[in-house]
Amino acid sequence: MTQIVVPTLGESVSEATVAQWLKKEGDSVAIDEPIVELETDKVTLEVNAPSAGVISKIIAPEGANVEVGALLGELGESSAANDTKAAASSAPAEKKEAPAPESEEVQKLSPAVRKLVDEHNIDPAKIAATGKDGRLLKEDVMNFIENAGKAAEMDPTKAVSTHPVATPAQPVRQVGEREERVRMTRLRQSVAKHLKEAQNTAAMLTTFNEVDMGAVMELRTAYKEAFEKKHGVKLGFMSFFVKAAVNALKELPAVNAEISGDEIIYKNYYDIGVAVSTPQGLVVPVVRDCEDKSMAQIEKDIMDMGTRARDGKISIDEMTGGTFTVTNGGVFGSLMSTPILNTPQSGILGMHKIQKRPMAMPDGSVEVRPMMYLALSYDHRIIDGREAVTFLVRIKDAIEDPQRLLLDI
Repeated sequence: MTQIVVPTLGESVSEATVAQWLKKEGDSVAIDEPIVELETDKVTLEVNAPSAGVISKIIAPEGANVEVGALLGELGESSAANDTKAAASSAPAEKKEAPAPESEEVQKLSPAVRKLVDEHNIDPAKIAATGKDGRLLKEDVMNFIENAGKAAEMDPTKAVSTHPVATPAQPVRQVGEREERVRMTRLRQSVAKHLKEAQNTAAMLTTFNEVDMGAVMELRTAYKEAFEKKHGVKLGFMSFFVKAAVNALKELPAVNAEISGDEIIYKNYYDIGVAVSTPQGLVVPVVRDCEDKSMAQIEKDIMDMGTRARDGKISIDEMTGGTFTVTNGGVFGSLMSTPILNTPQSGILGMHKIQKRPMAMPDGSVEVRPMMYLALSYDHRIIDGREAVTFLVRIKDAIEDPQRLLLDI
C-alpha cells in the first residue's frame, strides 16, 4: 500500500484545498500520472501517482483543507486491489465497516449544505437535522448560523467559528431564488486579502502620464515578421515596457526597493512581475533578471509563463520575489485605472488601451495619434512625488523613442 500525500507546496505555503480528484476509487493509474488537483493561495497544482497501481481509498474528499504531508489517499497494487474488490463484493456485510459518526454525517451532506458548513467552519454533527432519514438541510444550517449569531450578541464567546480568509467576517444572509452561493477559491481569497493589506499598509498614491505609441507601433510593423521568424515569438508591447521600466528603475532605485521595518531594502536586480488574469484569479509570474535579457527572451518568458498560469501549471516559486510589477488593463479595454501595489513591492506600472486622439504637435499642428495613458501607483513612504513623476517621464521617453532602449539611455 502506497500513501498519496500532500507535497511541499512552496515557500510560505503550508495548506491547500482538494480541488478535484482526477481519478476515483478503483481506477488504475500509471506512475507520475496526475490523480488529484490541489488549490493553494497562489496556484493550482497536480499531485502525481508515486507508483503504478489502483486508487484503493480516497481519504481527503474534494473541498477538504489539507496541510503539507497530510494523507490524501492510498494506492494499492493492481492485483491486490482487485482481490480486495472481489472479496468485498462477495461478502459485503462482513467486510464493510461502519464509518465514524463524523464521516457518516459528511456523506449525507448535499453539495449546497457542504459548501455552507465549510464556508463557516461548522461541525455538521452539532446541527439538528430535520430532513428525511436524518439528512441535514440547507435551512438547518442557516437557522443554526442565525441562532448562533443571536447568541453571540448576548455572549461573544458563543459565536460560530468562521474562516473567510480573504475578508473580515460579514453577515450571512439568505440566498434568493435567483441567486447562488459559491465559496471563494483559495486563490481568490488570497488575492482579496493581499490587495486589502496593500491598501491598509502602504501610503499608496498614483500619478499619470500619457505616451504616444506611434514609434513603437511602426517598429513592430516593420520588424514583426523577421522577429517572429528568428525568435519564434511575436514582438509585443510588453517587452518594450519591461525594458523601459528596467532603465527607469536603475535611475530611480527607490521604485525598485521595499520597506522592511524601519529600513529600506534596495535591490540591484530587476525581477519584473507581469500580471496575468486567469479563470482562478489574478496571478503575477516573475520574469527574472530582465536587465540581462533580450527583448526576444522577455517575450518568450512572458508567453510561456502566461500560458502556464492560465492553465494552472505555473509553480509558486515562479510567482515570488519580484521587485516591480507591470499590468496591462488595456487588453480588456481599460482606458485608465489606478493599479494596486503588489506588496512588498513599492511600485506598479499600469498600461492601458491605445486610443487615437487629436494631439497638439510641437510645430502647432494637430494630428490624430495613438495614445496610451500610463499610471504609476507607488508607496509614498519611500518614493517622493518627484521620483514618481520622473519615472513615468522616463517610460514615456523610451517608448516614444525606442532607440533609447537599444542604446540603454
